[in-house]
Amino acid sequence: MTVLRSFLFAPANHARRTEKAFTLGADAVILDLEDACAVSEKVASRAKVVLAMRQPRSCLGYVRVNPLPTVFSYGDFCETVQPGLDGVILPKVEYLGDLSTADWLLTQLERERGMTQGSIDLIPIIETAKGMTNLHKLLRETPRVKRVSFGAGDFTLDLGLTWSRNEEELLAHRSHVVLQSRAAGLEPPLDTVWVDLKDAEGFSLSTHKARDLGFQGKLCIYPDQIDVVNRAFTPTAAQVARAQRILDAFSEAEKNGSSSIQLDGQFIDYPIVAVAQRVLMIHSKIAAARKPG
Repeated sequence: MTVLRSFLFAPANHARRTEKAFTLGADAVILDLEDACAVSEKVASRAKVVLAMRQPRSCLGYVRVNPLPTVFSYGDFCETVQPGLDGVILPKVEYLGDLSTADWLLTQLERERGMTQGSIDLIPIIETAKGMTNLHKLLRETPRVKRVSFGAGDFTLDLGLTWSRNEEELLAHRSHVVLQSRAAGLEPPLDTVWVDLKDAEGFSLSTHKARDLGFQGKLCIYPDQIDVVNRAFTPTAAQVARAQRILDAFSEAEKNGSSSIQLDGQFIDYPIVAVAQRVLMIHSKIAAARKPG
């Protein structure tokens, strides 16, 4: 499992903003050819994506292509899937054919360009009622998809919902994405962006709610959001120490033939141990990613 806490969007048609985005501490940067790129700029911006992905960087690099039904999507794939690209974000995924088509196209481009087949990650964004309804099948369509993302902006528009500050109207749908991801054996999903840039407190609350619901990270549209997300999805020193104590105590108990113990008044059995193991796994992967080289 790759630890992906923060994905930062940057408009593909702004070279300076793109260059800076890769230096801001996000786990991954998404160069956007869809919503953040004007129609008049979409075609010309593909070459800018390719150039950006060839530059040295310390985080993963993705491109968000335009939805498959649009006139831009095929060209987005064909021009930007080059060595140096880590993955493709595919918006408004609704049908199995969306993923099978994207997977087939990526496979042909990888083969044609001497890239390892299956090396390009594919992350669908679930942001319509049709996509949510078909989610069970979508998550099982291709092994290229290791995680999905939830997009609240288009989703609330599609359903005629009001996207409120407390996001109560999203609770069932967010939980559904987490549940279905787990049932399909995928990684935890990525949560939606937060669009009110003046409401830092609301963003923090949204981020922590997403973490508590079972998401592994969150999409960001503003540099100041990155640190909030990274901290929320990174185990604290106290959590790491507690997890290690649990594993040490449980290991000792197992040697004595016991599979359930108490530690500081808390009942510890295999599910609690599994949570502790997950905390340490995430901590170790984040620590490894921070090492130079």
